[in-house]
Amino acid sequence: MTTMRAAWIASFGGPEVLEIREVPLPKIGDDQVLVRVRASALNRADLLQRQGKYPPPPGCPVEIPGMEFAGEVAEVGAAVRSWKVGQRVFGLLGGAAQAEYIATHELLLAEIPANLNWAQAAAIPEVFITAHDALWIQTRLRPGEIVLINAVGSGVGLAAVQLARAIQAVPFGTSRTPDKIDEARKYGLQDGLVVRDNFDELVAAAEKWTGGKGINVMIDLVGGPYINAAQKLLAPKGRLILVGTVGGAKADLEARYVMSKRLEIRGTVLRARSFDEKVAVTRAFTAEVVPLLASGVLRPTIDSKFPLAEIGKAHARLESNETVGKVVIEI
Repeated sequence: MTTMRAAWIASFGGPEVLEIREVPLPKIGDDQVLVRVRASALNRADLLQRQGKYPPPPGCPVEIPGMEFAGEVAEVGAAVRSWKVGQRVFGLLGGAAQAEYIATHELLLAEIPANLNWAQAAAIPEVFITAHDALWIQTRLRPGEIVLINAVGSGVGLAAVQLARAIQAVPFGTSRTPDKIDEARKYGLQDGLVVRDNFDELVAAAEKWTGGKGINVMIDLVGGPYINAAQKLLAPKGRLILVGTVGGAKADLEARYVMSKRLEIRGTVLRARSFDEKVAVTRAFTAEVVPLLASGVLRPTIDSKFPLAEIGKAHARLESNETVGKVVIEI
């Protein structure tokens, strides 16, 4: 076998530009693993790549989207010692995961817990690695602290709720629709607020939730006006981590808040990190998150599932902004 099926961006545009094509099977190096992909999941980056607004890192094809996968080891390189043919694995890629096979370095894989099926496993890597790295590692969320999660009904948002509870922090959240807040409550959300343009109400809600002490950590998946509000609602030495910009890429920082509260503001991405950094987050995910998935403390959240042949419909579903959790592609 020398070819495989893959999602293909025939030209930049809407979901209709996506096709399924026969493409060459990837070849592996000595330290790489060939994985038969059984499921992948969509991310905002896939939509932007399809639109021509977010190219993948060097070495990844522009035409084949996909950043996360779940599948089984089909072949190992001569120097690989961590994996054997037939093992169930999942992980992240710079791109090209929405295909029947992918090639990746052995250190960028984690073993899928036995209690998870392919679709559940595919819904995990991007959201749980992002949320775990942002909350547990970068902002150093501690037990008893209060965390605010914007876009709480998103895949990363629901993972963040669960990870906050797992470390015994208290999660609050925002969404543009009440049904997403209700859904997040099932995963441990303490309380939430529907936010459209009422950012003064968000500041007042944070004051109420914390008894006037302020939010310790805010993970922002939206950007724009949420960043403006964050400066007011964060506690002294509060930490703000920026993950997404769907609500706007610009914000106004006020020095009086940042300086007087000694706020810490960070930005984060996964896709553009160096190889060593990606290995580090994969190891942390394997050590701290995978056992909690295996025990059922953490659960993947699936909004919907589509076969690879309906990749366009899957993109349209994610673009609707009506999703709660992940859109999964079964391959």
